[in-house]
Amino acid sequence: MWEFLFFALVFGPFLAPCVVLCTAVPLAWRACTRRPVLSGRLPRFTTCVLAAVLGGAGAYGAYSWGVMSGFYLLDPDQMCALKGARGDHVVTQWTLPLSTRCVTSDDAGTELVPVWVNPVIFMGLALLLVALVAGTLAKVRGRRAAESGSAARPWPSDAGSRA
Repeated sequence: MWEFLFFALVFGPFLAPCVVLCTAVPLAWRACTRRPVLSGRLPRFTTCVLAAVLGGAGAYGAYSWGVMSGFYLLDPDQMCALKGARGDHVVTQWTLPLSTRCVTSDDAGTELVPVWVNPVIFMGLALLLVALVAGTLAKVRGRRAAESGSAARPWPSDAGSRA
């Protein structure tokens, strides 16, 4: 089990961009071929699923990049020295927000995790949660409309252009 988690973190920075690209292309296609959601209606369920996968993969990729940037295959003193910190080091780590700091005896700290990692993690998680809620609501409304016998079509002109 631990080996799987280790390999998931090691290969995360390489696999996540592939998943992001594979979900961004269909989302962009949907955005170009369909009417914009300006009337307050929910997007379709499959669009919400794609957005959730995009947000989750982005957050996962950024998290694994940040963890591996502060993960020392070398001695902690060597990792801190590679980042330019001088003197004796104490390494402090936080899981969320992701942080690995080399702190010297005179309280000078050097952050090993890149600055962009935490905002990408939190934006990806927010997109994931919003897309899951919107997808659930869209699915429930679609089932209610199917049970009542009426097709929910907010744009009558879209009847022939559905892909």
